[in-house]
Amino acid sequence: MNRKLAVLAAGGTGGHLFPAQALAEELNRRGWRVVLATDERGDKYAHDFPAEHRIPLSAATFKKGDLIGAAGAALNIVRGVFQARTAFGVLDPAVVVGFGGYPSLPALLGAITTKRPTVIHEQNAVLGRVNRFLADKVDVVACAFPTLEKAKPAVRARAQVVGNPVRPEIRALHEVPYEPPTGELRILITGGSQGARLLSELAPLALCNLPEALRVKLSVQQQTRRENLEEAIKVYKNAVVPAEIAPFFRDMAGRLARAHLVIGRAGASTCCELAVAGRPSILVPLKTAMDDHQTYNARLLARPAAPRWPPRTS
Repeated sequence: MNRKLAVLAAGGTGGHLFPAQALAEELNRRGWRVVLATDERGDKYAHDFPAEHRIPLSAATFKKGDLIGAAGAALNIVRGVFQARTAFGVLDPAVVVGFGGYPSLPALLGAITTKRPTVIHEQNAVLGRVNRFLADKVDVVACAFPTLEKAKPAVRARAQVVGNPVRPEIRALHEVPYEPPTGELRILITGGSQGARLLSELAPLALCNLPEALRVKLSVQQQTRRENLEEAIKVYKNAVVPAEIAPFFRDMAGRLARAHLVIGRAGASTCCELAVAGRPSILVPLKTAMDDHQTYNARLLARPAAPRWPPRTS
């Protein structure tokens, strides 16, 4: 019996590739074959992606108001659509799933124009530009959050909330109750390894300028950029604040379980992990994020009735 084949189309960032990879792993577990469709940039970040084959597609983006760039991008996208159609004619996928980002556009257009079943997944609280263009053309719209900003009312009405995948060790924290601080105040600062310069530079200064009565209770674990490492260590040392500073923490689930407060960016994965774990946070949205989607992500967790995913059964 021939196994069904799914084509997953994702851009070259972790925000798009991580949920695509999670779906690929689950489809493989259920006996499906998986093919990844992406562009050259995406291929560089997909070394561990569990796909039997990769379809390289031409794709491009452009800045608003750049007419020459827009024309060049359009030509690349058209080329990518024909590449996708040719590949689909050989592979005959049962479904094509897009995860946003411009590299997913030619794959989805190739599927739509050959009348193949299509799905898109939006990781953020705001429907991204590519998904916004595709949303009323595909068969199924899936989203991570119970709101979908910048989506047409008809699209929002039929969108299915499925969440974002979280790692099993983070999922397990849903059953670990939060213990409020009684003496020591443990703070976890994330985002340094992803280039959060503002957090790397300002978080140590902000914490070390707190009133002494509060500062003496602090115990800090901070991911920071390598170029800010020595300065952060110096700031904490001068303020006599115990701190563990590193560019990357491997045991993030354990650290999150012990944290009384998390400070970080407001990317989709971060927000979903905090919602699952049920940990208090101070979120600093990335100002330059497309459509300001991190602000919308953060606002969901700031509401009095913020979502706790998955909901408790008791």
